[in-house]
Amino acid sequence: MFKELKREAEKFNGRRSLSAVLLVVLAAVILSYFLPRDPADFGMASLIPAAFLIAYIFATQRILEALTLASVTGFIMVSRPDVLSPGGNGDWLIDGWQWFHNILTAFSDAALSVMMSEDIAWLIIVCGLMGSIIALIEKAGGSFAFGEWIAARARTRKSALICTWILGIVVFIDDYLNSLTVGSCMAPLTDRHKVPREFLAYVVDSTAAPLCVIIPISTWAVFCSRILETNGWAPAGQGLLYFVKTVPYNFYGWIAAAVVPLVILGVIPTFGPMKKAEARVRDGGPLAPEGSEKIDIRAGADMGGIPADPKMRNLFAPIIVLVMSTIFFNVDMQLGVLFTLGFMFIFFLAQDLMTAEDFADVMLQGLKNMMMPLMLMILAFLFAEVNEQIHFTYYVITTATQYMTPALMPVTVFIVLAVTEFITGTNWGMYIIALPIVIPLAVTLDANVTLTVSAVLSAGVFGSHICFYSDATVITSSATGCNNFDHAYTQAPFGLFCAGLSALLFLAAGFVL
Repeated sequence: MFKELKREAEKFNGRRSLSAVLLVVLAAVILSYFLPRDPADFGMASLIPAAFLIAYIFATQRILEALTLASVTGFIMVSRPDVLSPGGNGDWLIDGWQWFHNILTAFSDAALSVMMSEDIAWLIIVCGLMGSIIALIEKAGGSFAFGEWIAARARTRKSALICTWILGIVVFIDDYLNSLTVGSCMAPLTDRHKVPREFLAYVVDSTAAPLCVIIPISTWAVFCSRILETNGWAPAGQGLLYFVKTVPYNFYGWIAAAVVPLVILGVIPTFGPMKKAEARVRDGGPLAPEGSEKIDIRAGADMGGIPADPKMRNLFAPIIVLVMSTIFFNVDMQLGVLFTLGFMFIFFLAQDLMTAEDFADVMLQGLKNMMMPLMLMILAFLFAEVNEQIHFTYYVITTATQYMTPALMPVTVFIVLAVTEFITGTNWGMYIIALPIVIPLAVTLDANVTLTVSAVLSAGVFGSHICFYSDATVITSSATGCNNFDHAYTQAPFGLFCAGLSALLFLAAGFVL
């Protein structure tokens, strides 16, 4: 089935693509006639943009286009025309123009709201400048020196991948920092050992967010602590203490991180699409799947060579400063990134590695390298915005609560929110929406609140892991040079395996606790 869809994607041309777009728009317009006035009453209809998105991605593998069309479908639904409805004036031309104006306004307002949101501003600053930091480290020869040093010690495929896993554990402060630094540093080494980029992306991705959600000193811990306080479960000032209570029960985080070395060592064999990726490379095929150059953070960058005597300090000093400054500034990644760039300017120029003009040029090149990942994340946020307007997450959660009991609540919450997060792709955004609903419900049902909150946190990590356009997938793909569709597709079976084990543990714990 997948092969047929892939062939269809390869044969897709401009006219057929336009026809598909027009059919989607027409179907959404027709559907809008039958929807209630209030989006809160859409019910099952709120699932339509999500269902279309998943189907279109698998049929075409074009994620930017899929996110845009799915968002437009949602905006058509919330901007339903008055043509031939009781509130219309009976004039097709006037009502049709008003409908078009409503859709365009809704799309424009949502796009502006997303671009002006604190989350997107943070992403542009932090992720964009992280691209600059990586480009500067490569220009200074830090990555090359580290690659040569570790290549002399990690002489086998397994040892190279285990080193990647260990480095991911060491850089625990933030999943973005983890994925970007570990992925970009280790890709040259794993390339030497003919490791498919999909496998490298799996190792990096499954050691980033899963660890951040079980380590109290991380940006995830700080964010979740504030959410727990905001929603009244944790008293003011004790959010981090209550977050620590969830750590033992954050089953997906523990299992996902622990399974990685078992897969590397062959205790758990590769299977599914990952096995096919390994066969491709073993048979002399490319290390990266087709289309990976579009998202690769290093693609197209001409840094003008490396210094004659590259030093590892030009890699480790910036990373250490970044980690320590982020912790010093109350685990504020944005301040840490800005401080680190200032440090690098002084540190690199003092070694005469580059001029101030070179520094600025490389910094801009790093920003340019992050444009594709940032665009994907902006569109994902836009899709999440329209899903919020049609009450998608609220509908899914409230529908599932009808079948909940105190013992079944943790596993039900985990499964339902994992599916929701897979569709929306915004783990922290899902926490903001879901926790205010789930925490009071757990209290009302007399369920174990700690276990239930842990299920929400685990669901966020799992869903973002296997989502084709989530921040975790996109950032890891850009750092490892692997097309984000193929990364998510090859990682999904391992994520589902870990999720299955997690669901069983949540089920058992729900009855025991």
